[in-house]
Amino acid sequence: MENDPLVFDVNIAKEKPNSYRKVKNNSGCPFCNVAELTNIIKRQGGMIWLDNKYPTLLDTVQTVLIESSKHDGDITTYSPEYNRALMRFSLSCFKQMNDSPEFGSVLWYKNFGKNSGGSLEHPHMQIVGLKKMNGYKYLQPNNFEGISIFNKDGLEVNVGTHPIQGYIELDFNLLDEKSIDDWSDWIQSGAKYMLEVLSNGRCDSYNLFFYPRFDQGICAKLILRYTASPYFVGYKLSQVDNREKLLTEAEKFKRFFESGSVLEKGFKI
Repeated sequence: MENDPLVFDVNIAKEKPNSYRKVKNNSGCPFCNVAELTNIIKRQGGMIWLDNKYPTLLDTVQTVLIESSKHDGDITTYSPEYNRALMRFSLSCFKQMNDSPEFGSVLWYKNFGKNSGGSLEHPHMQIVGLKKMNGYKYLQPNNFEGISIFNKDGLEVNVGTHPIQGYIELDFNLLDEKSIDDWSDWIQSGAKYMLEVLSNGRCDSYNLFFYPRFDQGICAKLILRYTASPYFVGYKLSQVDNREKLLTEAEKFKRFFESGSVLEKGFKI
């Protein structure tokens, strides 16, 4: 399989605001200044889907989905009701773009934390249309399979046994949209679990990726972010924890979700 990288425009990137640089090139958060936002595609309350002002990738259409007016918000801190609304809104935006014949594929993901590869702290997702490329060509069906901890009413949740990067990845397979609220709750709990419980709470960053499934469903995948393994960086070889560890994390995450702790601590918006 030939390597076909995305081409990054450094000149545009130089102008981007960045929350994590030691010397910032912006006077404030652009997503907080709603009055100055342009090229808005769709809006629902504090959720705003718009064109990315700094499209750094060639042969793409890059869009941003601002999740909330709260600068320090996150999936882990939203109320369950708000998080459910966010997942419904963002899924509708993804479908709108994914249904367009303009694109070879459409990518939908979220960065959280300084080690996630993002540039702005304000909570947001990105939906990126690749005009020519299949962005899923390196993935396999078993990347979304694992030790199942919930499987009911068209929703399956697992701890991955064939992760894309490793070592622990949580998969949330939505096969029937009637369970989208439960799907949203599991994702919210998973993000909180990764930051507070996994690795004893030592990690502060994660990525959330969404993948259209071959059976018309969608998979959300949570990946904790820390320094990547050299096997992955140099050889694209992912690693996975041994089965004993995976079984332990599966049981711990199931108990964490069932405790309902994440659903009690969200702020209201």
